[in-house]
Amino acid sequence: MPKPYPPEFRRRALDLLDSGRSVRDVATSLGIAESCLHRWKSRDLLDRGLKTPTPEQVESAALTAAKARIAELETEVKILRKAAAAVEQVVPPKARFALVAELAAEGVPVKQACLSLGVSRAGFYEARSRPPSSRTIRQAWLSDRIAAVHEASRQTYGAPRIRAELVLGHGVIVSRKTVAALMRRAGLAGLPLRRKAKRVPPARTVTDLVKRDFRRDGPNQLWVTDITEHPTREGKLYCCVVLDVFSRRVVGWAIDSRQRADLATSALGMAIDSRGIAGQVPGGIIHGDHGTQFTSWTFTERARRAGLLPSLGSVGDPYDNAVAEAFWGRMQTELLDRRRWRTRVELANAIFEYIEGFYNRRRRHSALEWMSPIQFETIDRPSGLISSPTCP
Repeated sequence: MPKPYPPEFRRRALDLLDSGRSVRDVATSLGIAESCLHRWKSRDLLDRGLKTPTPEQVESAALTAAKARIAELETEVKILRKAAAAVEQVVPPKARFALVAELAAEGVPVKQACLSLGVSRAGFYEARSRPPSSRTIRQAWLSDRIAAVHEASRQTYGAPRIRAELVLGHGVIVSRKTVAALMRRAGLAGLPLRRKAKRVPPARTVTDLVKRDFRRDGPNQLWVTDITEHPTREGKLYCCVVLDVFSRRVVGWAIDSRQRADLATSALGMAIDSRGIAGQVPGGIIHGDHGTQFTSWTFTERARRAGLLPSLGSVGDPYDNAVAEAFWGRMQTELLDRRRWRTRVELANAIFEYIEGFYNRRRRHSALEWMSPIQFETIDRPSGLISSPTCP
């Protein structure tokens, strides 16, 4: 069977005819039959609406289109049969009954849907009339509770923290795998911590009183501080926090449009005033990096007057201040990177609400036995040296 001429060849041959040359001349020049050129010319006139098709041509075109559609449907049926066979191997009958119900709601006959999915009509009608099991009812109830906890966490909690909230906060006994499965079914997911590889420079001689040992058995023994920045349409906004490593609580913070020494000093002052630690914890440490804000005279003098020992990690090494870096990573994921901020005031209000309304009071921490920082501090301990801040 001879191969059909490509569309470009036919188009060029018709262009030669449109230029005024005769059919015989063009056919002889191209080595094709004159009848072939006549058919191409007639088809082109029909396609452009310059010629009215005869009834025979209309019937022929409809028949050709019908044959093409039949061939297409036969191919789709073959694909669907293969897909149905695969579904029967991996999808249990109960789930296939749900698919039959969806197809029936869309107007597909139940008999045909059951036949295609490999289930019986009697089984489908029996399953539809059967009352839900206790397991199904419990899973539906758990799904609602999980969705509520996920929403209350600002859509940041994953399966471990949601399970901790259910068990510790609501007294619901449930496994982490069950929570994870129900979250997948509901399309819920926590926000992952975006970790970036950082180069660790060679060690240098610095005044480091911590040496990467952040374990403490009581509050106000070790504070860490650091500054981050985030852009808005008005410009950058800077935030400095002071965290107590014992409970991971943000005990002091300050927000400003400029990164100066008074930013760090204000955050330290808030921490000292809110905890009331001046002279109460001998050997308390305030640990930061070598930024000029933390090596300035105003910052170090404010720390010494409160009885705190200033400590500095090595230059450019995030692991020497890992607790503060981890806090920034989590806030970056859960708040800062989730939207674009228009003004500095808008971002400052959001940071304030995140720290005081969510992180300190409600966010469950894996290092604190899945408790929030304030909850972890308020449980009974022999060393309760925390002084709760009072309202003015």
